[in-house]
Amino acid sequence: MPAAPAKSHHLRTPPAVIAGIIAVSAAASALICWLVYFHAPTDVGGSHLRSLPLVNAILNALATIALVTGYREIRERRILHHRASMIGAFFFSSIFLVSYLVNFTLHGETHLPIAHTGLLWNTYAFVLFGTHIPLAIVALPMILITFFFSLTGRFGAHRKIARWTFPIWLYVSVSGVFVYFLQAVIHR
Repeated sequence: MPAAPAKSHHLRTPPAVIAGIIAVSAAASALICWLVYFHAPTDVGGSHLRSLPLVNAILNALATIALVTGYREIRERRILHHRASMIGAFFFSSIFLVSYLVNFTLHGETHLPIAHTGLLWNTYAFVLFGTHIPLAIVALPMILITFFFSLTGRFGAHRKIARWTFPIWLYVSVSGVFVYFLQAVIHR
């Protein structure tokens, strides 16, 4: 008689999977760092795809809406709706990442044409450099691990990490709306 399949809460995650996710996330962060600080922009004149910061703000807003909807759905135990919302958030965040990489490849680092003093600059700098960037670096592997647990039926582990992943991902998305909308408006 064949053995019964293991229950999802008894499945052990191979350490190599988590290490692989962390390695991919570290490589992505290194690529972004290189694009922002070392890569020479290919569109120095800034004539191509100038609307990318606005696109990035919109994609972050859509990810935020999907995240909040997914949270509400899981609170109401609507698992399939939750899954659809979280896949939507992942989709919007993934498209954002592609747009973000294209923007930095073309235009390089964004230099806002405002004085680097005052409330607007200090808020922007704190949100971007003090919270958004560090939390985005942390969020990427957490999001991937959370999805891995869900997609492989490890729902107990999924719930545990999602309690941390959700607020970080939500903050990164909301702060991304602020950062990229400000870049879009000021940089026009």
